[in-house]
Amino acid sequence: MSSRMHRRQSPTSRQESEMAVRNLRELNAAGNVGDPVERLRLLCLSRGATGILGLGRLFRIMDDDGSRNLNQEEFLHGLKEVGLELSEDDTKEIFQKFDTNGDGSINIEEFLIHIRPPLSDSRKKVIDEAFRKMDKTGDGVITIDDLRNVYNVKANPRYIAGEDSEESILTRFLGNFENESTKDGQVTKEEFLNYYSAISASIDNDCYFDLMMRQAYKL
Repeated sequence: MSSRMHRRQSPTSRQESEMAVRNLRELNAAGNVGDPVERLRLLCLSRGATGILGLGRLFRIMDDDGSRNLNQEEFLHGLKEVGLELSEDDTKEIFQKFDTNGDGSINIEEFLIHIRPPLSDSRKKVIDEAFRKMDKTGDGVITIDDLRNVYNVKANPRYIAGEDSEESILTRFLGNFENESTKDGQVTKEEFLNYYSAISASIDNDCYFDLMMRQAYKL
């Protein structure tokens, strides 16, 4: 796989930078008014493509019993832990909006689906195709072992120059999909989707998004 793939995934990629700047601008323009769910989405996206991904990963770490649910206290703590500053009234309003049955808990998956930017079916399809290519073992998780089979490190300029080892390049590549505070060396399909839903938000044209993904992953 070409070095372009490595550059496409860089946190400093043009698409991601544009997306973060645009959402920060919208967030500042909105101020403290409007839908708190939309403000939370803008807050996440202003952090870059791993903003929503990191929040979802933290929530899963907090979900000790594996119920896929969080109570209000855990929800408030999670937002603060990742530095998403909203007023207590806003966070409670968001929680109540997703506590659809009034049992004092929210479903993590349902929450993340509503927070991440919407994706057209064509974009979901090409993201899924890219993930399946990366997930060589077919176990639903991308690891360094998967990357060894699809990412040609020898084409990477840093490897050619002797600046980085194969291991460090693969680790850095995988790290593009992970949040600093919750890195575990594994990227699930949902996390991959969360990452590219954020990148997608900065690209208006479906054809260009499709082309970008196909060039990056040689689909």
